Amino acid sequence: MAKRSATVFVCQECGAQSPKWLGRCADCGAWNSLVEERPVEGAGPAAIAGHRYASGAGDGGARLYADISLENHPRLSTGIGELDRVLGGGIVPGSLVLLGGEPGIGKSTLLLQAAANMAASVGPVLYSSGEESEHQVKSRGERLNVGNAPLYLLAETCLERILEEIPRIKPSLVIVDSIQTVFSLKFQSAPGSIGQVREAATQLLFMAKGQNIPTLVIGHVTKDGSLAGPKALEHVVDTVLYFEGERHHSHRVVRAVKNRFGAASELGVFEMTSTGLRAVPNPSKMFLAERPMNAPGSAVLCSVEGSRPILVEIQALVSTSTYGNARRMASGIDQQRLSLLLAVLEKRAGLNLVGDDVFVNIAGGMTIDEPATDLGVLAAIASSVRNRVIPATTAMFGEVGLAGEIRAVTQSALRVREAAQMGFERCIMPEANIDPGDRSASSGCELIGVRTVGDALDALLS
Repeated sequence: MAKRSATVFVCQECGAQSPKWLGRCADCGAWNSLVEERPVEGAGPAAIAGHRYASGAGDGGARLYADISLENHPRLSTGIGELDRVLGGGIVPGSLVLLGGEPGIGKSTLLLQAAANMAASVGPVLYSSGEESEHQVKSRGERLNVGNAPLYLLAETCLERILEEIPRIKPSLVIVDSIQTVFSLKFQSAPGSIGQVREAATQLLFMAKGQNIPTLVIGHVTKDGSLAGPKALEHVVDTVLYFEGERHHSHRVVRAVKNRFGAASELGVFEMTSTGLRAVPNPSKMFLAERPMNAPGSAVLCSVEGSRPILVEIQALVSTSTYGNARRMASGIDQQRLSLLLAVLEKRAGLNLVGDDVFVNIAGGMTIDEPATDLGVLAAIASSVRNRVIPATTAMFGEVGLAGEIRAVTQSALRVREAAQMGFERCIMPEANIDPGDRSASSGCELIGVRTVGDALDALLS
């Protein structure tokens, strides 16, 4: 009788092997890095042909670069404009997309809407749910007005049974909700473990590539907001999307952090309604709808997310500390960045903020992490300290250095054009971003270039 291959556990950080699972690798000290693997018997052509991962292999040897012809495959529209924008113009046939987000944020709702639209326009869609029954998905579909589209529901957690349904239905799209609930019969570990998640992602990848079927996978996130499971999960898929938003705000944001078929950092904005998620074609109008007029501490920032310009309101409140220990709190921007900008204001602009509490907020629950936010944060804080109102028709953007200089940023023309379209008459921006002789942009927005923090505050508050 042939000896059965022994199961080994391999550290994903250093490659060390162990006959049993350990919480910490004995060689490199990494925690939760050991995953279950089985060695392959033999390495000849016969073994490769019979291996379960060989389906995605090429049909021959190496080919000359010049002999490879490009094939432009048409993208499939999900019927949701904002989701198509984040995906780079639509979903690519044969691609594997991972969507992560907090529980209850709307991941299943968004993909069920996309599934219904594609089922009605392209062809049958398979929606496999391991967290809900068919009746629960059906009740959500009735609220979303899915209709009688050829949408197949499958309440299944076994990976092999899901893959068996695909050749029978021949869907135009496969949705798996979620990958942490799927398990393979090849492993004895529980669903959601590292080995199960990696196996499920790999099998779905080869199915998508081998049968040219686009696949959307929902993933859980940890308490710090990152995708749960091995980091290799994000490397396996073609596109990684994050679903963000505050529970107490109606809008949701889908952000692309990886996209092999489009631009990364692309942004899509949605509004949660009683009938599902509704795309917001003009986010700037939504974020500025409730902006207070003639209020100190309010500034409008021209931000760019991916290829989309968005105007957001930055609010700051500076008050005298009553406990002798000044607090610095930020919502929507990096806390460490706020501390740096406050130090620049004190050193370069002469504002005394040592004994004051400083609170900064991006109105609407938006999160922005680009350097062009700096000038808007400084302007809002200075406006609150001096109790001076920034004109309502003034927008701004720019990066602030430690020496108090205003540095140039990318895509300045796109920011100015968006500000002009929203009715702003002045734009405070870095001097290096203004072309000579173009102080009055063709869009009708007056461009004011600044070199230092002092120049910017004089232009904003004078």
